[in-house]
Amino acid sequence: MVQSSKLCCTAGGGLVMNGWDTYKQGFDAWEKATAQLLETWLKSPLVLEPAGTLLTSVMKVKTASDKAAAVWWGAMGLPTKRDQERTLHALNELESRLLDLEEKLDAKTRS
Repeated sequence: MVQSSKLCCTAGGGLVMNGWDTYKQGFDAWEKATAQLLETWLKSPLVLEPAGTLLTSVMKVKTASDKAAAVWWGAMGLPTKRDQERTLHALNELESRLLDLEEKLDAKTRS
C-alpha cells in the first residue's frame, strides 16, 4: 500500500482516505459545533448569574476559612500570615538601611 498525506492506494487500485485524516475532519467538525454551543451557553444569564453567585459564596467561605486559620494560629502562639508579612517588611526596611549605611561608609573611607 502506498500512502500519501491524505489518500492511500489499495491493492485493487482504489483510493481511500487515511484513517487519521478522517478522524481529524470529524474532530474538527465536532469541535466547531461544540465551541459555538458553549459560547452561546456561557454568555447566557441563566448560566452567568448562578456562576457569579457561586463564586461569591466560595470567596466568602475562603475568607472565613482564612480568618479562622489566623485565629487558630494566633491561639497556638504562632505567627499568623499577617504577622509574618509585617516582620518581612521590617526586615526589608532594615536591610535597605544597612545597605545605605554601608554605601556611606564606603564613600567616607574612599575620600
